Amino acid sequence: MSESVAQLNETLLSMLQSETFVLLNTVDAESGGPTSTAISWIYAVSPSIVRLAVDHRSRLVNNMKVNPMVTVTVFGEGTVHAINGRAVVRQDPLPDVPFKMCCFDVEIEAVRNALFYGAQLESAPKYAKVYDARAAEKLDGQVFAAMQKAQ
Repeated sequence: MSESVAQLNETLLSMLQSETFVLLNTVDAESGGPTSTAISWIYAVSPSIVRLAVDHRSRLVNNMKVNPMVTVTVFGEGTVHAINGRAVVRQDPLPDVPFKMCCFDVEIEAVRNALFYGAQLESAPKYAKVYDARAAEKLDGQVFAAMQKAQ
């Protein structure tokens, strides 16, 4: 682990401005316990704000509305980054997408290296979309465009 900084470095900013996946860690609104969910609709607006979109059917929406403290875990640069911040609703519902989604901005409070001492990632995890590739590309395009325009 290392000292934290209050914003994304240029490499993380660039990584989070293209399609990637992260783990979104929230506090469960019902149990009060931690939760962790992989998401890919995330976009770095600036070095101090990351924006994400979540389907309203997900418990994550209520979790972040009840307790805005979140950690976004990013795998890259040979390490694991923990981005801590507070999620605030940016736009609800998010327009121009085929189902009801909520858009959140995470105001970054700290970014730190969360990998254990003496280790380095040899490669970042990769994922494959296992449903209709054209449908996935169209939906991702709609969601990312709506996220970038969110008010």
